[in-house]
Amino acid sequence: MITVKNLYKSFNGKEVLTDISVTFEPGKTNLIIGQSGSGKTVLLKSIVGLHEIDRGEIWFGDVPFNKLGFREKKEIRKQMGMLFQGSALFDSMTVEQNVRFPLDMFTNMTMKEKIKRVNFCLDRVNIHNANHLYPSELSGGMRKRVAIARAIALNPKYLMCDEPNSGLDPITANLIDALIKEITEEYSMTTIINTHDMNSVMEIGEKIIFISEGIKYWEGSKYEILNSTCEKLNDFVFANSLAKQLIRK
Repeated sequence: MITVKNLYKSFNGKEVLTDISVTFEPGKTNLIIGQSGSGKTVLLKSIVGLHEIDRGEIWFGDVPFNKLGFREKKEIRKQMGMLFQGSALFDSMTVEQNVRFPLDMFTNMTMKEKIKRVNFCLDRVNIHNANHLYPSELSGGMRKRVAIARAIALNPKYLMCDEPNSGLDPITANLIDALIKEITEEYSMTTIINTHDMNSVMEIGEKIIFISEGIKYWEGSKYEILNSTCEKLNDFVFANSLAKQLIRK
């Protein structure tokens, strides 16, 4: 479980997150939604410690993460898996080397143990016979699945995903959504996903928070979102639905 309490964050005197409080639950897909520039990426980066917050609290379980020193935070970060917007695979490394990277960085496993773990993770995301391929030889969907395999290599308690469907076609995006949800449930991870994709919201949104201009306006499930009385949320949902209709035409 990750708990955020009364979080504030500003850049150059401009407040971009205002009094955010939310609990992200284990074993569920927790989604942060909002328009581009709403503050959702800043919130995610603040949660993992890439941004120092101005005030407030961030708890990983019963550990006050934002109060820890560098070495103590590093121990918590070993329990995190990160899935970046553009996959962020190392172009000069093979698939196997990319997935092995966190094992090289944070474990004392033997090479045989590392390869066994790499193959397990690749198999889990349905990537086969690709160990010695390079990212440039993979499709966008395959690169994303390799990135997920790398994210779960250390068997993390927490999985952070920043726009995991960015750049993917709708069918592949749905497959990635389903995979993230399956892995979250299987390992009872606390998964946080940044997205503005309403398809993802309606497919896997078990807990959703909506932020606009750095303020949390709404919290609920995908079943509650269509009956919301929050005007800003309704405008966001309508704008996404209208955009999809125009694209289809």
